[in-house]
Amino acid sequence: MLLCKRGPYPMSLHRAFHLLLFLTSLCQSGMLEASLPSFRTFVPSEGGLTHLVIHNKTGDVYIGAINWIYKLSSNLTKLRSHVTGPVVDNEKCYPPPGVQSCPHELSQTNNVNKLLLLDSGQNRLIACGSTSQGICQFLRLDDLFKLGEPHHRKEHYLSSVSEAGTMSGVVISGPQGVSSGKLFVGTPIEGKSEYFPTLSSRKLMANEENADMFNFVYQDEFVSSQLKIPSDTLSKFPTFDIYYVYGFSSEQFIYYLTLQLDTQLTSPDASGEQFFTSKIVRLCVDDPKFYSYVEFPIGCTKDGVEYRLVQDAYLTRPGARLARSLGISEREEVLFTVFAQGQKNRAKPPKESALCLFTLRKIKQKIKERIQSCYRGEGRLSLPWLLNKELACINSPLQIDDNFCGQDFNQPLGGTTTIEGIPLFLDKEDGITSVVAYDYRGHTVTFVGTHSGRVKKVASAGRLNVGCWGLVLESQHI
Repeated sequence: MLLCKRGPYPMSLHRAFHLLLFLTSLCQSGMLEASLPSFRTFVPSEGGLTHLVIHNKTGDVYIGAINWIYKLSSNLTKLRSHVTGPVVDNEKCYPPPGVQSCPHELSQTNNVNKLLLLDSGQNRLIACGSTSQGICQFLRLDDLFKLGEPHHRKEHYLSSVSEAGTMSGVVISGPQGVSSGKLFVGTPIEGKSEYFPTLSSRKLMANEENADMFNFVYQDEFVSSQLKIPSDTLSKFPTFDIYYVYGFSSEQFIYYLTLQLDTQLTSPDASGEQFFTSKIVRLCVDDPKFYSYVEFPIGCTKDGVEYRLVQDAYLTRPGARLARSLGISEREEVLFTVFAQGQKNRAKPPKESALCLFTLRKIKQKIKERIQSCYRGEGRLSLPWLLNKELACINSPLQIDDNFCGQDFNQPLGGTTTIEGIPLFLDKEDGITSVVAYDYRGHTVTFVGTHSGRVKKVASAGRLNVGCWGLVLESQHI
């Protein structure tokens, strides 16, 4: 499954969308070494593209847009479409008007696609929108026929935030012979912590009308498969939120790259300047109580300049040359990540940006070292937004290995140092907004999209420094 994510810009998804389609056409035609050709495009009449997924077996392309879901062939011919809006709604209605009468005035409201995920095991698409408090539709992959739209219970509402590119989901299929799976969802909540968790794990049932659909994987009187932003945090920082830029699974873990208000640098005074920080969040897939929750600051630095505002990321395996230069196997995973300079202006970050590289091995090692130190009783949990107080780590004889998934103490846990990536390519003019990467005959080729609507093909010379990666082989305006 290939999932397109994007940063918090209304227009960059157009570029990320074309970027991924262009890469797909290159992969299929073997033209990676050739100059950029003219390529087919699909532009719906209403515009407003937000998400894209590609079926890795059929090559079919599924697109989320404002008020529509589209299915295209691999050559971008439109095969099917499904209308999702406008919807008679008011964002103040809770629950949605279709469930209970609402005292607020209703009007025709655009439905922005917030989440588009393939659930291939069940031959369906999960499409979640911004209206009706963020309910989701299940669409059959073959013809986009609506299989179901759960909306009768509180758990069916995921988030009413309409800003695209701030919500991310990961589907985990059930074991062989098991018809149910899991959906991990991260979303901003716009202060509605009483309604929405910022991170949760939900049940995916084979029957779309099953009463357990979207229930938390685990829930009792004290613990459940969710994290909520505490009301104390929102009282002190009313604008605090978490924006989920990119999500993926690797081995037995779920990861998210997020942007959130930096409560250590930002003054509680509403008129003060706001600072943001990027975090990498990790959970174990099989941890229904979220005891394994860890988050670490993440970014990269070049010539003393810090790049801390994550815009996009792409998980892949390295080509042979890149793997050798990193000292890892070609079977290991690497994470190409785009950051904008500094820590200010989340919605309109500086154009100066950096393409950076992380190995999953290093990320896992940093997280393991932090857990080990905490279980030696060193330091504190260091997660102020979630705990609202400093709690000391508790010494324990437990052995912490690569697969450790937490206990009911020493959790949740925050990293105290930034995981630094390798800066590969700097762009001080166009501003990078999206990235994909591809291994071609042992060479790792990276494509980046920019604010100005350009696609740049950047290749590795086999050595890891900005000079070697700074070679833009091709640049084409879209």
